[in-house]
Amino acid sequence: MEFGVLGPVVAWDEAGSRVALRGPRHRAVLARLIVARGAVVPLERLVDDLWPVAPPPRAVGSVRTFVSDLRRALGPARGLVVTEGPGYALRTAGPGGAPASGAATSAGGATDAAATDAAATDAGVVAFGVDAWRFEAAVEAAATLASEARLGRLLEALGWWRGPAFADLDDQDWALGERRRLAELRLHAVEAVADARVRIGRAAEAVADLDAHVAAHPWREEGWRLLALALASGGRRGDALEVLRRAHVQLGEQLGIEPGEPLRALQRDLLHGADAPASGVDAVWARAAAAYDREVGARARVRLESTVGLLRGLAVTGGGGLTEARTHRLAAIAAAEELDDPLLTARVIGAYDVPAIWTRSDDPEHAATIVAAARRALDADLPDASRAPLLATIALESRGAGTRAAADAAREAERLARELDDPALLAFALNGVWMQSFERCGLAPRRDAIGAELVALATRHELASVEVLGHLIRMQARGALGDFAGADGHAAAADRLDARHERPLVAVFTSLYRAMRTGDYRDAAALLPDAGMPGVERGLLALATWNLDGDFGPYGPWARPHVLLARGERGRAAAAVRALPDPPADLLLEALWCLTAKAAAAVGDEHTLRRARAHLEPARDEHAAGSGVLTLGPVADYLD
Repeated sequence: MEFGVLGPVVAWDEAGSRVALRGPRHRAVLARLIVARGAVVPLERLVDDLWPVAPPPRAVGSVRTFVSDLRRALGPARGLVVTEGPGYALRTAGPGGAPASGAATSAGGATDAAATDAAATDAGVVAFGVDAWRFEAAVEAAATLASEARLGRLLEALGWWRGPAFADLDDQDWALGERRRLAELRLHAVEAVADARVRIGRAAEAVADLDAHVAAHPWREEGWRLLALALASGGRRGDALEVLRRAHVQLGEQLGIEPGEPLRALQRDLLHGADAPASGVDAVWARAAAAYDREVGARARVRLESTVGLLRGLAVTGGGGLTEARTHRLAAIAAAEELDDPLLTARVIGAYDVPAIWTRSDDPEHAATIVAAARRALDADLPDASRAPLLATIALESRGAGTRAAADAAREAERLARELDDPALLAFALNGVWMQSFERCGLAPRRDAIGAELVALATRHELASVEVLGHLIRMQARGALGDFAGADGHAAAADRLDARHERPLVAVFTSLYRAMRTGDYRDAAALLPDAGMPGVERGLLALATWNLDGDFGPYGPWARPHVLLARGERGRAAAAVRALPDPPADLLLEALWCLTAKAAAAVGDEHTLRRARAHLEPARDEHAAGSGVLTLGPVADYLD
């Protein structure tokens, strides 16, 4: 079943035929449930939303009739509209029309397209999709792609629009808010299409669309800038300057907006005779890159090492940069190994000393490839200055593994770095030591000490990224120790460093920490899709908000007994408890053991209770909050 809101509200069945929805109120009910993204909409709220001024006397009965008619219209997919408590929700339906847990909604109720697709393959499960949700996901995914692929993905997504979003619900305030949000995302996608065309040398194709775009939306500075840039890239500098003049008139004289620096900088560039930006930071970058290409030429070894330097900077710029850096890092390592120079390979691997604060890998296969390459390089006779970063890399990329080999690599990297008296290398090694400090519960004091040393080391030697890492580690550790005032201070310090040194990924972790403190994860959830860290994103918010209908991802085994208990399936819950593995050696170690203990107590599994108690006892004085993302309260409560 597919629902469409990018235009009038419609529904299509599995064969692609349009479903006959009876009237405007029926479409309004469907749209309101879609906007709720899997959350229950109380009956009273539906009444208020459908009749915001004066509901008719029998409004409640009318809404129930609308829902009944909607289910009848959906036919075999009628189970998608579920009744829960005093309201209704739109959710993937399991056999017999029952909601399929975790299939259609993810953390916080947001639909997870991958989970929905997976649900559709299960026997008897009725799944659904929404064009607006697919559009959002496509725009998000496109941001991580190269320009050519990004262009294709965005053009496809823009083709899904059939008119203004929720076009037939102009009198509904809740729909208008969602329409404005989607319209803004569409405008962003239109501009991203133009940007991609300019980047791949098809600027002329962008001009006509951009001309119409700025005429319809004269307040969008990025549209004006892209139009002028497209004209200049096509050799039409005079036309580009005229566009910028029009932009200044529209923004300044008619809208009262002072044009921003990007527009002013482009105008300065073009007035000085350039066909593309050629001043300030852009000019420095362009001239340096041109000189590098000219002087370095095809010297592969120098280019490879320089590439890793670029990737280090790219990795801390944000989600798209981190994704790109991971991809190109593997290519750089492979290229170095092809040259059959172990010392070069060691430098290429070891130079990527990007701080790591999360203990679950974003891409386990990628990490295993890097570890294998590092171990091959270590087989050669290398100096200690090259061996230490390779060992630190193994420790970092083996996150969550809890193996003796990874822990030994971390300790040896630290020993060598201290002997070499290299501050940056020691910081890299300590990051590896921290990553391997989860072999048992109750080690928050050790991690706090590592964070304190990193902060002190970074302060002495002006290592900005290391200082951020140290504060984030201490934020997590102080939370585990119940010192939330201290944790607050380290979160604030990390945010100040982010503002000064432009480290946007910091906000992901500090926002999650503050969400843990307040219980409101909405702002933090909005940051995750753009973070480029699937190891952080997948399943975490469902766990943090304890959304039993959510996608728990890799934490599913520990959530499953509780989901089954909530359904009243005690026998299956007991079997799930018996099958529980030990949690991985990561930031959620104490939290997952607490979930294990709680489930074991609920089903009376004494063996698992004894097992959980033995593991949790060393953390008796700590809180299950060491991740800085979620808390299950004092560990002592579970032990007692």
